Amino acid sequence: MQKPGHFSNAHLRLLKGVSRSFYLTIRLLPAALQAPIAVGYLLARATDTVADTTTLPQADRLDLLQAMMAAINAPVGDLRHCRQALADFASQQTDLHERSLMLALPDCIPLLHALPPADQASVRWVLGHITRGQVLDVEHFGPGPAALATDAQLDDYTWLVAGCVGEFWTELCDRHLPSFATQSTDAMRLAGRAYGMGLQRLNILRDAGADLAAGRCYLPEARLTPLSLSPERLMQAARSGDTAVLQRLAPLWNDYLQQTHTQLSEGVFYSQCLTSRRLRLASALPALIGARTVALLRQAGPQALTQRVKMPRAEVRSLIWRLLWRLASPEALGREFQRLSQ
Repeated sequence: MQKPGHFSNAHLRLLKGVSRSFYLTIRLLPAALQAPIAVGYLLARATDTVADTTTLPQADRLDLLQAMMAAINAPVGDLRHCRQALADFASQQTDLHERSLMLALPDCIPLLHALPPADQASVRWVLGHITRGQVLDVEHFGPGPAALATDAQLDDYTWLVAGCVGEFWTELCDRHLPSFATQSTDAMRLAGRAYGMGLQRLNILRDAGADLAAGRCYLPEARLTPLSLSPERLMQAARSGDTAVLQRLAPLWNDYLQQTHTQLSEGVFYSQCLTSRRLRLASALPALIGARTVALLRQAGPQALTQRVKMPRAEVRSLIWRLLWRLASPEALGREFQRLSQ
């Protein structure tokens, strides 16, 4: 009989359903890192699903997020008392995999309690920051289109929901893998922070059209106003495909793509410094896929707001095979990043 709190194949299937690329990363990780990172990801993905379900009233989303975090933070907490609320919420999900995750969530909390105490503390730390960012997100974006105010607010948001993950990852590596990197832990923490922020900035650019349709604009008003743009105008242009209006966004679009590329290069540096070949490959994959996505977004320009831009799955498979053939050496990672950035 499977022990409560055991990370099973069923949990891996849940993870694969909500993120195929992260599932690949998890499978590549050394065994000591798999459980805490997978558990943290599943719980973060669940809270993110709640924050993003704009069909649910704002107050209900905040209440459910609070209940989920209370269970996560409690030493022996569970979500059985929320099972009906989670089931009702799951029924509103159009994505089958996200619905399955929400229904399985009460059974995922014991996975956290099964971790060693230090890993539990790390997972709670990172989830606390991620959820704070998600709560700010829910509170800021109401029923109508709204934007973040400044670049500083955008940077704070990308750290809360992703930059802290790079620090969390580094902390786990330092704990479980002695001499895990050729650089100091502090240097790796800083690079991991920038890496996570770059991945979130990439998500913002890739999903900008869908977010606008939901009334969310992560492109700050302080940067839009000089371009004679507003969240409302962008939302209308993305919906209608108004090329003239979208082209006004080009200077900001290209600037943010360059910033994203620079932060992703920190992820490649981070990966090149890792001493474990498997860990290098697992850590580098998001940066390399991100470099290709940045190139595709650059080619599409602001018209990317009207279409889905994504690295084809066949290209991802080909990339993995090339890296395996070259033993995921630091030199191979650098060459691939340059090639995919073109």
